[in-house]
Amino acid sequence: MRSSLIIGITIIITALILTNAYRHRYSASNSISVTGLGSKNFISDLIVWSGSFNRINMSLKEAYAQLNKDREAIKEYLIGKGVKVEEIVFSSVDFDKEYETIYEGIGSSSRSKSVFSGYRLTQHVTISSNEVDKIEEISRQVTELINIGLEFTSNAPEYYYTKLAELKIEMIAEATRDANERATKISENAHASVGKLKDASMGVFQIVALNSSEEYSWGGSFNTSSKNKTASITVRLEYEVD
Repeated sequence: MRSSLIIGITIIITALILTNAYRHRYSASNSISVTGLGSKNFISDLIVWSGSFNRINMSLKEAYAQLNKDREAIKEYLIGKGVKVEEIVFSSVDFDKEYETIYEGIGSSSRSKSVFSGYRLTQHVTISSNEVDKIEEISRQVTELINIGLEFTSNAPEYYYTKLAELKIEMIAEATRDANERATKISENAHASVGKLKDASMGVFQIVALNSSEEYSWGGSFNTSSKNKTASITVRLEYEVD
């Protein structure tokens, strides 16, 4: 009697497991997962350009005086080119002690020693502006500073877009429409119809140079070296299929 009861309970449990497995399989087989793409080409509306200049002198006071003179000359140059005063930011001054290695003696008896050669003072200047074309042109002409005796090192401009939030929303909407159209087309070809949305997830946001072979990254690319860019995002949707 007891063994019959155990067998009966086992049969019931097995039936329940098989029923649930069938239902899950049926549910899974009656869904479709699609990925949509949204992309936009755009032109950067903010440029950030920076450079540095330095002076070396045995006297710290003299080095500061020379650096201050250079800073004023650079500021005057930039304003003369049409850069607004509020767009120019000078960093604090960095200074290091410079040493020169001197070798004395010959052969096995030679030795070296470090001799103080002066103070190196360095300052950075950064220009942030919405006048992208103007600052871009100035960055190419800045070698003119060298002609007046300034040791100025120019960095490559960086390009940004101040309306990324709005752009991203537009792209998500485009990617969602694209995914929905794909799901509808696939369902029609399978003689079915798209049902309720079961799940949605967003992929990585990417910004690369326009018409470039720049590689995409799993963590998301964010190009700052090109003025003309392409942004893209993917959206994955899962629908029930009737």
